[in-house]
Amino acid sequence: MSSNILVQRICENCKKEFIAKTTVTRFCSSTCCSRAYKSSIKLLKIQISNSQTQQIKAKPIENLKNKEFLTVRDLAILLNSSTKTIYRIIQKGKINAVNIAERKTLIQRSEIDKLFISNSKIEQNGN
Repeated sequence: MSSNILVQRICENCKKEFIAKTTVTRFCSSTCCSRAYKSSIKLLKIQISNSQTQQIKAKPIENLKNKEFLTVRDLAILLNSSTKTIYRIIQKGKINAVNIAERKTLIQRSEIDKLFISNSKIEQNGN
């Protein structure tokens, strides 16, 4: 379909002004069209990659939530703190932990729950 319409447009890719022959033209040339297409594909791939990375990061936490006994490193990941902080909490006696071997310290899941229950009772009594 041909027409005698001439429309002033601005290219969505290079932002230059051009004269379009139809009212739905978005780009000034096929080069700008292909560059915009490639850019959109690139952004889509980046978004997919970022979402996959987030899923991989969240997966270990989901696995840790199901364990009955946690190591110090696992507990640090679960509580989003450092291993030194966990060792300090154990040393203060807030959490009971068992040293199975020289380099293996395990914490029972119920001990972590008790830690948060006791803290919430203190906050409720304080208010």
